[in-house]
Amino acid sequence: MTGEPVFQPLIGISTYLETSVRWGVWELPAAVLPAGYHRLAQKAGALPALLPPDTPAAAEAVVARLDGLVIAGGPDVDPVRYRAERHPRTGPAYAERDAWELALIEAARAAGKPLLGICRGMQLLNVALGGTLVQHLPDRVGHGDHSGPPGVFAAHRVKPVPGTQLAAAVPEEVSVATYHHQAVDRLGGGLLPCAHAEDGTVEAIELPTANPFTLAVQWHPEAGDDLRVMRALVTAAQKA
Repeated sequence: MTGEPVFQPLIGISTYLETSVRWGVWELPAAVLPAGYHRLAQKAGALPALLPPDTPAAAEAVVARLDGLVIAGGPDVDPVRYRAERHPRTGPAYAERDAWELALIEAARAAGKPLLGICRGMQLLNVALGGTLVQHLPDRVGHGDHSGPPGVFAAHRVKPVPGTQLAAAVPEEVSVATYHHQAVDRLGGGLLPCAHAEDGTVEAIELPTANPFTLAVQWHPEAGDDLRVMRALVTAAQKA
C-alpha cells in the first residue's frame, strides 16, 4: 500500500494582458505569461492557475479559491501609486494590471494566504504596504548590471540575510537571473530586507512576523533551475 497522496496546493499566478499576441494564424488580445512561472510551480509540487487581470472587486473571490499566490514580473509600477513624479525612463502605465494585482495582494493578506512576489511583484508588494521605488536604478548605483540587453537576463550574486525566511530556504550567497531597472527604495510598513546585491540594492523583502508566509524577490527564479524559493511558498501553502 502507498501512503496518503501529497497535497498539491493550487497556486495562482498573475499574468499580463496584451492587446496583440501572435500565434499560428492568429493575432488577438491575450492573457500571457512566460512558461517558466507555471513550470517552476509544477516542479515545486503545486498546481498552477493563471490569473489574468480582472476587476479588483473579484480579487477576494479569486483568492478564496487558492492556496497561495504569486505576483509575477512585468512592467514598471505606475509611480502615481506611490505618489512620485514619473522618471523619463519609467515605462508606460498599466493601470488595470496595477489595480488588479494590488487587490490580489490585499485579498491574500486579508485571507491569510501565502504570498510570493517576483520582480515587479516585489515592487508592488512594497508599494501596497506604503513603500516607494527607485525608478531608474542605474542613477542610484552607477551601473546597469541588474539588467541585460532587451529580452536577455543578466546575472549577479545576492546574499541572504541570516535568520530570515529567505535564508531558511536559500542560506548561501547565490547567482540569480535578473532583469530590472527599478528597485525598492523606502520600505513599506513591516517589511524587512532579506537579501542584498553586492552594490547594496535590496534584492528580497519579507514580512517576518506574517502569518502566513509573505516573501518577495527581485530576481527571476522562473528563469533558472533553483526551486527553493517557490518550494518555500508551496510548503507554506501545504501547511496552511
